[in-house]
Amino acid sequence: MSNSLLRTDKEIAEIYARHSKTVYRVCFAYMKNSADTEDAVQETFFRLIKSGPAFESEEHEKAWLIRTATNICKNSLKHWWRRREDIDSFYDLQSPDEIKTDDVLNAVLALPEKYKTVVYLYYYEGYPGKTIADILKKPQSTVRNYLREARAILKERLGENYDEE
Repeated sequence: MSNSLLRTDKEIAEIYARHSKTVYRVCFAYMKNSADTEDAVQETFFRLIKSGPAFESEEHEKAWLIRTATNICKNSLKHWWRRREDIDSFYDLQSPDEIKTDDVLNAVLALPEKYKTVVYLYYYEGYPGKTIADILKKPQSTVRNYLREARAILKERLGENYDEE
C-alpha cells in the first residue's frame, strides 16, 4: 500500500475496482435512487483523488471511503434544494425494473438514518461492531444499541417472517 499522497491513475483505478460496489451500496442506502447515488459515488472518489489521504491498509482505505460516502450523502440530503423537491418525481424517472429490492432491504432502507448505516455495515458488509464503531467514530456500546433497536424495528415491521440473520 502506497503511503504517497499522490496516486497514479492505475492506483486510483485499482482502488475504484476494489471498493466501487461497496460505496455504491452505501450511497444507495441513503439516496434511494440511482442518479443521486451515482453522483455521490463520483463525489466520493473525486475527494479521494483531491485529498489523497495516506492509508495504513486496505481496510483503512475502505473505511475512509465508506465514511466519506456517508458524509456526502448526509450533506446532500440536508441541502436546501432537497426540501423543495418532490420525492415522487424520482420514482417517475426510474423504470420499474431498474431497482429490485426485497422486503427486508426495503425495511432496512426505511430505517432512521442512525440505524441504516450500522445495519448495512454489520449485515451486508460483514463488519464486526468494533470496526463499525471505528468507522463511524462512535462508542461500541452505541453501535450495539443501534443494532438492537434496529432489529426491534425490523421485527415489528416485518412480523413473524423476520429472521435476524
